[in-house]
Amino acid sequence: MTRDPRTVACNEALPLAGRSLAVTRPLEQADSLCLRIEAAGGRAIRFPVLAIGPAPDAAQLEAIVPRLDEFDLAFFVSPNAIQHALGFVLARRTWPAGLRVATVGKGSEQVLVQRGFVDAVVPDDGFDSESVLALPEFAAEAVRGRKVVIFRGDGGRNLIRDTLRERGAWVEYVTCYQRFCPQPDPALLLQPAAQGKLDGLLLTSSEGVRNLALILGAEGVHALREVPVFASHARIAAQARDAGFIEVTGTAAGDDGLLQALTGYFG
Repeated sequence: MTRDPRTVACNEALPLAGRSLAVTRPLEQADSLCLRIEAAGGRAIRFPVLAIGPAPDAAQLEAIVPRLDEFDLAFFVSPNAIQHALGFVLARRTWPAGLRVATVGKGSEQVLVQRGFVDAVVPDDGFDSESVLALPEFAAEAVRGRKVVIFRGDGGRNLIRDTLRERGAWVEYVTCYQRFCPQPDPALLLQPAAQGKLDGLLLTSSEGVRNLALILGAEGVHALREVPVFASHARIAAQARDAGFIEVTGTAAGDDGLLQALTGYFG
């Protein structure tokens, strides 16, 4: 079949034309980034290195539902926390009118908006705990004597909890989902890499970097060590270098930050 030269020229003008890029987000969160890569002419390889599921024990969620009116602020650590916590809570009661919500990152903010929360406390710049703690709403004079509930997965950083306690707040954790390591087929990455057809590896979680090393094994990581890595936070970039990847590019967080870095690099 003859290819239309106009179509060929159009495709080749796209910034990621002909590039194969591995997206390592959980499958439930990969679509938006994959679609943007494909819209820019690239091929997105879904290779989840982190999986998300409900908390194995819902006791903490069950216990917090009737007590939400006690709190002054509810903080959600991620879109997963929002989906799992609000899915559980709102099936059992309405959200307290006086309980303000906060989160980190524009992606999480959009999930809250979809749930009907339009005045969430969210950093304008930055996508990490440090950015949240720099907000006026989290300053010592704002949180002293206040009660804060943090909805999160199993484990993770304790910086926000510990800092808020130092600033005089009373803080309680609620585990509303769990993370675990999936088992994607390493050949999805190793085969195109061996053929010189894997152009980039997108890493968006420090835990995901550790899981990737487990999934691939030492030989697999060695085989991919020269594939360009794009990491959406300095901690993730450092973890990738420690794992053995040679060329690691730091990006801004979110789809926009990753796409900007990819188009700049390959364009």
